[in-house]
Amino acid sequence: MLRRLASVDALRGCTVAAMLLVNDPGDWDHVYSPLEHSVWNGCTPTDLVFPFFLFVVGVSIALAIGPRVEQGADKAALTRAALKRALRIVVLGVLINVLAWLIMPAAHLRFPGVLQRIGVCFAGAALFAIHTRPRTQWLAIGLILLGYWGLLVLGGSLEPWVNLVSRVDFAVFGRFVYQIDPVSGRGHDPEGLIGCIPSLATSLLGLRAGQWLRDEKTRTLWLAGLLSLALGLLWSLAFPFNKNLWTSSFVLWCAGWAMLALALFHVLIDQRGWPAIGRRFGVNAVAAYAGSELMQILLPGLRLQDPIYQHVFAGWITPRAGPYVASLAFALVFVAVWWLIVYAMDRRHLYIKL
Repeated sequence: MLRRLASVDALRGCTVAAMLLVNDPGDWDHVYSPLEHSVWNGCTPTDLVFPFFLFVVGVSIALAIGPRVEQGADKAALTRAALKRALRIVVLGVLINVLAWLIMPAAHLRFPGVLQRIGVCFAGAALFAIHTRPRTQWLAIGLILLGYWGLLVLGGSLEPWVNLVSRVDFAVFGRFVYQIDPVSGRGHDPEGLIGCIPSLATSLLGLRAGQWLRDEKTRTLWLAGLLSLALGLLWSLAFPFNKNLWTSSFVLWCAGWAMLALALFHVLIDQRGWPAIGRRFGVNAVAAYAGSELMQILLPGLRLQDPIYQHVFAGWITPRAGPYVASLAFALVFVAVWWLIVYAMDRRHLYIKL
């Protein structure tokens, strides 16, 4: 039987809301440190947000596709449907990047991106869910994490611009990546091609966690989360946390927190009946994220963002509370606007699925 758990929608929705919060400050020069990504090595709360989403992608696959496989559904049809959906997500991500390049001042064209990685990880995790058994999935997770560690170590330095991940992405995409070093001319993209490999491990860990959720193995979720945190922390002594490279220790560290969050949401929402805060973002996750990205493009592209920020936020908040509060206030209002949008969509039973 297919199950839609409010806890999963809520966790996905809270993750999307966090993505909007950290992606849309009023002033990038005045952002509180927990709301910024690590410059390179390390892990801030903001660094957890995207891994949480990819983890929930795996959980959702376990709940949506897993039962169909067990009921003997046509695997070829499931595979086609999953790959088509993944392709639509990737294409949407590329189109948003192209629009940003066409509209935003001084923007350059970029091919990789967040939606592109979501699409790739969705496709990979769905294929594993449809065609493999749990033992194979665990073996794949182990091989990915250990193999990626070996690959990066053999690739030489883990420093910015010269690491194997950046070199391969720059060789494949050229200057169509997120960052170009003005000194060396090298490129780097935090959502590039090679980083999709360990990101798939994040979604596969979500796939296994989703099965535990289906089987009501909440205690296993708690214990696995703590174990994953411990292993990630120990591994970070040799292979540092790094979101840009999506290091293996980073995978385990983020998955550990995600498992604990999933267990907590399940206990509080599904078992104890607490309100499913974030659910409305969760049931329209891709629409909310893609729509917010479009708004993030259109506001500066139409030269509206600076006047809105200066007159509505910075002009009266900064003299009283400082620029950091003004910047955060803009981000909070941005999230609130999108909550009103998804709230209205939910009330009208309008759910956009790619």
